Amino acid sequence: MCSHQPPCPPADSPGREAARTIVSHPEQGWSLLCNGAVVFDDTGELLPDGRTVEPRRPVPALV
Repeated sequence: MCSHQPPCPPADSPGREAARTIVSHPEQGWSLLCNGAVVFDDTGELLPDGRTVEPRRPVPALV
């Protein structure tokens, strides 16, 4: 999907979130990245091949 230079990281790479946003729907809580990944406000992701990435929520500190 990426046609600019330098190209965005592929959707299956650890740095996929560094890709450019091409469609943003903040009112719905998601954005489409240039590499085809959909990222959600809760930090979850949907990859172009249908795999999901669970949200990375901060773990509360034990006091």
